[in-house]
Amino acid sequence: MIAQPQKPSAAFIGASWLSLLIGMFTFIIGIWNSDMMLNEKGFYITILMYGLFSAVSLQKTVRDQLEGLFVTNIYIGLCWFSVALTLLLLFIGLWNATLNLSEKGFFGISFVLSLFAAVAVQKNVRDLRMAEGDIKPELSPKKPN
Repeated sequence: MIAQPQKPSAAFIGASWLSLLIGMFTFIIGIWNSDMMLNEKGFYITILMYGLFSAVSLQKTVRDQLEGLFVTNIYIGLCWFSVALTLLLLFIGLWNATLNLSEKGFFGISFVLSLFAAVAVQKNVRDLRMAEGDIKPELSPKKPN
């Protein structure tokens, strides 16, 4: 028997969206205002977008598995690899950047905040849809044929 999905609270939904917007905009505004070449700014913006996508994809994959949906090991591995790669690329980029240590920390924290918030927003969207009956949780795990 499956328990009725809980609807996330308005406070958690609001905090998740606010965290995502704050993280993304502080990262983007910080990059925009930094003394970097345009190609460097493009690198960091691309890493942010790739990081957000990979974090949401990983969260969805893990959640699908918990709900009994079949997910291939290759896709799970790619999701984990993508999240790790974005963090590694950001670390390498900031390590080699000619920025103050405080600026590097600012970019690192706003990046991690954005990734965490993107996962929370995606979770809230899915939980809301399940609570409203738009998505039905699986009763038993699906196995490949």
